[in-house]
Amino acid sequence: MAITFQSEYGELKSVLLKHPEAAFRSQDYLQKNWQALNYLGLPDYHKAIDEYGQFVEIFTSRGIETHFLEDHPTTGLDSVYVRDASVTTDAGVIICNMGKRQRRHEPELQLQFYVQHNRQVLGAVQPPGTLEGGDIAWINENIMAVARGYRTNLAGIEQLQTLVQNTVEEVVVMEAPHYKGPEDVFHLMSVLSPVDKDLAVVYSPLMTVPFREFLLHCGIYLVEVPDHEFDSLGSNVLAIAPRVCVMVRGNPVTKARLQAAGAEVIEFSGDEICRQGSGGPTCLTRPLVREI
Repeated sequence: MAITFQSEYGELKSVLLKHPEAAFRSQDYLQKNWQALNYLGLPDYHKAIDEYGQFVEIFTSRGIETHFLEDHPTTGLDSVYVRDASVTTDAGVIICNMGKRQRRHEPELQLQFYVQHNRQVLGAVQPPGTLEGGDIAWINENIMAVARGYRTNLAGIEQLQTLVQNTVEEVVVMEAPHYKGPEDVFHLMSVLSPVDKDLAVVYSPLMTVPFREFLLHCGIYLVEVPDHEFDSLGSNVLAIAPRVCVMVRGNPVTKARLQAAGAEVIEFSGDEICRQGSGGPTCLTRPLVREI
């Protein structure tokens, strides 16, 4: 077994989180801010805290080390989705530059965390480049995929390619669809969740043909998410070990298809912390260390 920072499905050893107590703050704060951030509905603060407790228990019960970002007045509700502000590589952490204006301060707070914990920092994406971690997925430890869309632009991808040129063999770019427009949440990991070296959950209707064919060429079996389970985050699945994955409860078809492919599925309630903000378990986590 070897330690890696370039995997979506290796056995998770350490993870960075941000508790909704720090991101949501209070019901009054939620009431004042949810609409401006384009949430689907107003989260219930106390239910969100309960849901997050279930979520964290998944990690602690398996001995996975958990780190928590602190509250800061420059960050808001979206900071609970910690994946987006940084990218991990074997050569060090890349600090992102957010495509969503309201989230522009999140990367500098994550940078402070990495410096305080003596984590190597490889570099940071600079304007006019934008890059969000949800638009990046490791197909395997040598191949990185990135989506070019409203949150991650070409200038950001070019900077990313320069930063990782000595640590990856290939960066594959998927052109993201317009879908619901620039104000909506659409990341690569909205439609792709690797679960093992040869298994991934996908929502093919919003995936480009060349990218889908690339996955198949890599020998990856695709677990297809049905249309009616896309909005309920069926395609946003977090692997905590090869073929052991976490998903939001309420996606029975996707769950059954994963199980048929030999995966263990762990469910949690995510109505408040996931569905209202359109961010599933991959969005809620920044995996720090995995073992392959």
